[in-house]
Amino acid sequence: MAVSLKKGQGVSLRKDEFDLSAVTIGLGWDVTTEKKGILGSIFGSKQEDYDLDAIAFLVGKDGKVQDLGVDANRNITLERSDVIFYNNLKHPSGAIWLTGDNRTGDGDGDDEQIIVRLNDLHQRYERIVFVVAIYQGKQKGQDFGKVQNAFIRAVDARGKEICRYNISGDASFSPYCSMTFAECSRQGSGWEFRAVGNPHETDRFVDVLKPYI
Repeated sequence: MAVSLKKGQGVSLRKDEFDLSAVTIGLGWDVTTEKKGILGSIFGSKQEDYDLDAIAFLVGKDGKVQDLGVDANRNITLERSDVIFYNNLKHPSGAIWLTGDNRTGDGDGDDEQIIVRLNDLHQRYERIVFVVAIYQGKQKGQDFGKVQNAFIRAVDARGKEICRYNISGDASFSPYCSMTFAECSRQGSGWEFRAVGNPHETDRFVDVLKPYI
């Protein structure tokens, strides 16, 4: 049975119990439908879909992202970098990738997935930080206070759910448009998955990235 985590809790991903040849980090969410009454339903405008994005930062022993991707002019591009997101779906090593960009949260189960082959990650990577951000949340007046059934979970290569961390939208999340959701970190020869749950007011994941560069 999968472990249900609370904020700050972790669980060991043991090779003897789970198939860690690939671990899927699944993100899911629903959006609260605002009740406006019969007149609101007739004259009100349609609520815009929420586009939540799953992002992963690969972090080294120094606590920093090792490769940010730069162009010929030495400008940071994040392309072919250690940051996995909608414009950089697959890491150059092939060991971690984002399966796609769900822009509505429609459907059951995982809305976005990041797949990691933990055993194939280079030793220079000590930690993977998983972030979720509402795309253009500030511009659209969207926040985590209106997001329901948001979760992040880890599933092994055989489809066995290892653990799950749930959050429910409430008024306390209203100022926030992004969140550091969870982390995977090396523990000896294995890995640990830890629920973080730290919200951020910004809707730009690059702002969350700054402490890691």
